Order: sequence, then structure tokens, then C-alpha cells
Amino acid sequence: MKQTAKMRELLKSGKMAVAPGAHDAMTAKVIGKLGFDAVYMTGYGQSASHLGQPDVGLMTMSEMVARASNIVEAAGVPVIADADTGFGNAVNVMRTVREYEKAGVAVIQLEDQVMPKKCGHMIGREIIPMDEMVGKIKAAVDTRMNPDFMIMARTDARTVKGIEEAIKRGKAYQEAGADIVFIESPETVEEMKLINSEIDVYTLANMVEGGRTPMLKNDELEALGFNVTIYPTASIYVATKAMVDLWNGLKNDGTTANMMDKMVTFAEFNDLIGLDSIRAIERNYSTGRE
Repeated sequence: MKQTAKMRELLKSGKMAVAPGAHDAMTAKVIGKLGFDAVYMTGYGQSASHLGQPDVGLMTMSEMVARASNIVEAAGVPVIADADTGFGNAVNVMRTVREYEKAGVAVIQLEDQVMPKKCGHMIGREIIPMDEMVGKIKAAVDTRMNPDFMIMARTDARTVKGIEEAIKRGKAYQEAGADIVFIESPETVEEMKLINSEIDVYTLANMVEGGRTPMLKNDELEALGFNVTIYPTASIYVATKAMVDLWNGLKNDGTTANMMDKMVTFAEFNDLIGLDSIRAIERNYSTGRE
């Protein structure tokens, strides 16, 4: 079964899908191997890991598609992929959808920010007119080739214009054909309840550590009615903390030996990365050498 069909079936089952965020392909591989429902390809994490820059719209469409393709290959589970604003107007969105679909992602996320966009929990975001975003969603729906490929529409209106405007936009985007509506950064549990009482298609909760939305447990989010929850920032935060500790240890101690209790072993890493399967392929297809 294709990953697009798997994602559809998962959501139809009524079980909330938990999708940890992957800032690179290795992280996606770990998430998939640990048995999570899906992987969320975080634009925030791609910008940090690929460019060493904040999430302020610096990643190009081609860079994001290349990252998406590698993450899909590594994950082994459905991938929900951030596509920012679609990288332009409705015409750009059409090409973006084609490229993301070819990359093998299960869900593409499009948002209604003005380019260049910003992280959804930053201050200073601007949003495009609702009618313009409706046109972009319709273009995305009309462009997809595989009917199981899902379109997720995100609105950043809550921080800029309040929860009522955000829900108004969410309803308009669902009417335009979005399969999932993502109302970014609600600020109270009451707002989170309101989203799920007003939106009729699948909804998504975004759990950002230190962000604007209350951090609830997965069972609490599911009880509120969310169908998908993502954790876009955790992996890059943990990795960064580990690297700071590692390199400070080297700087202070003159060796990394004192940090080995915080590392996987050589053998464990090779097993996780899939070295055994590569060795099996080599044995199967090798013609031998004299």
C-alpha cells in the first residue's frame, strides 16, 4: 500500500496520528523505526539543519523537495511535509504540489502567510487575503494526480486577527477542498475546543515547546477532537542541546571519551542506519573479484 493510502486509512480509523518532526532524513529514519504513525517534515528544522538559519522563508522549493524526497525514503511511514506558502501564487502552488507528490509525501501543508513567511509561533507574521488563499487551495486540489494525496491548509490568522477570523478562514479552506485544516497557534484550551467544534474536516494540533499553544498530552489532544498532532521543533532542540554539550565537553576536557555514555555505540548506529541491509544487497548482487 502506498504511503498516501496508508495516511488516508489511518485518519479514517479514527485514531489520532502522532507525527514527530524530522529536521533531517536520519531523524525521520529513527521516528519510523520507533513505530510512530507518521513523520512531519518541519520547515523550521530544514532551515536550521540545511542552512543554519531561522525559519524566515529562506528555503527554496527545490531545496525543500530534495529534503522531502530523502525523508520519504528514510522514514518508511507517511510523511506530512511543510511547503510554506507554496512558494508563490496559485501558479507556483501547482508546481509545488506536483513536485511534492512526485517526492512521495502523503500530505502537503500550505499556509496563508505573506512571503517571505515566518515560523508560526513568531511575532510579525502577515497573512494574504482569504480569497487568494482559497484560490491556492483550489489550485492544489485540482493539480494533484493521486486522490489519496492530501492537502492541508494552514492559517496563521489567530495571532494576527484573532480566533474568529482564523476559524472563518479554516471553514473557507475546507470548502475549497482542503482535507486537513491547521489553525496555527491557538492560545487556550477553549480555543482548541472551538476549532474542533467548528471545523468539519480533519484538524491538526501543533505542539511547539515554548510556543503559544498549551502543551497537552496526546490523549488530551485526541479527546479535544484533533486528528493529527505534530512535534516540529523537539528533534532540532534536543540535537542542538546535545551538540552544545558534546563540543563544550571536548573543548573543556580535550576528549569526547567523557561523553560516551550519552552516545549510541558504533555497532548500534550501524544497525539503526541500516548497514546490515546494505551488506545483504552487496552479497546478493556481487559477482566477486579476483
